[in-house]
Amino acid sequence: MKKVHQNIVKEIAQELDCGFNCYFNSNTDEIITIPNFSHFFDDEEFKETFRESIEKIEKQQSDFMKFEPLESFESFKIMERFIEQLADDDFKMELENVLTNKKPFQNFKHKIDQSEFRQSWFEFKQSALEKIVENQLNLENPDA
Repeated sequence: MKKVHQNIVKEIAQELDCGFNCYFNSNTDEIITIPNFSHFFDDEEFKETFRESIEKIEKQQSDFMKFEPLESFESFKIMERFIEQLADDDFKMELENVLTNKKPFQNFKHKIDQSEFRQSWFEFKQSALEKIVENQLNLENPDA
């Protein structure tokens, strides 16, 4: 088993962040992405749009490793870890407060987008997603 290139880890992490399921073939380094709309999976238009990808994944199922977008609690933990490492105590308290109130995801995004920490957040989240992808790859391929 060859070592997976960092660009592949980065690409999978970015696709997950956009809400896509990713299927990775480590033999060919191919990545197939399909929106994570499981409730649309029976929809004929959805099936037709992604027919080739779905068929390829089904035919070569043993060759593909599936990565799914994070569950809400996992994303919440990343936000908590980001807040913990902030040096600005006032902003830290604002964000902690946001997480304890209604609509924490929406309000966190709003606070971050209006702050000087916007880019830091994106980099932190991307790094956290890449670690999750790397961990999954290592679990599936311990010899890599």
